[in-house]
Amino acid sequence: MNLSLSKQPWYLQLGAFCALSLAGVAAFYFLYASAAQAEAATKLQTLQGLRAEIDRGHATERKLPQFDRQVKALEARLEGLKAVLPEEKDVGDLINRMQTLALQSNLRIKSIKPGAAVTNTKQLYTELPHNVEFDASYHNFGLFLDRLSKLSRIINVSEISLKANEKGDPAMTVTATCVATTYVLMTSAKAPATGSPAK
Repeated sequence: MNLSLSKQPWYLQLGAFCALSLAGVAAFYFLYASAAQAEAATKLQTLQGLRAEIDRGHATERKLPQFDRQVKALEARLEGLKAVLPEEKDVGDLINRMQTLALQSNLRIKSIKPGAAVTNTKQLYTELPHNVEFDASYHNFGLFLDRLSKLSRIINVSEISLKANEKGDPAMTVTATCVATTYVLMTSAKAPATGSPAK
């Protein structure tokens, strides 16, 4: 049996050629082109992701001067707050300020005794209480508290107790006791210790 295409009619030859061509195209598509298209689609998706990341990077870069200004403003604010809530404990400074205000208010400090420090780890500060006893007039003690409230550093006065001064000094009619508490900012490098000895 002779299957040579050259002896077949022209339309059969054309049909066989078209069939072989289609089979070749289909084989090429399924074996090579579809895999290449899938790989190209994956690479295109990766490229789009990288472009989006680059765009975000450029947007962040444009905002850097604004971030720098915000950081500098926050640093300046922190420096201002250190006067109110200093990083390191300075009991001597607190005592000196209280003694200065006492002299200005015509009070006599009889004693200052440090209490136990209380650390608030959630708020990152330590309370430093001091038990203070004064001799004063009622008016001058109020004046002292008013001046104390105007200091830049936070000093909270609690547990105020007044009683008549039995010594009979007309300038010192009451003996006052209170707890004066100041606060220090905790640092990661150094946690505040308990209060120093009384002066």
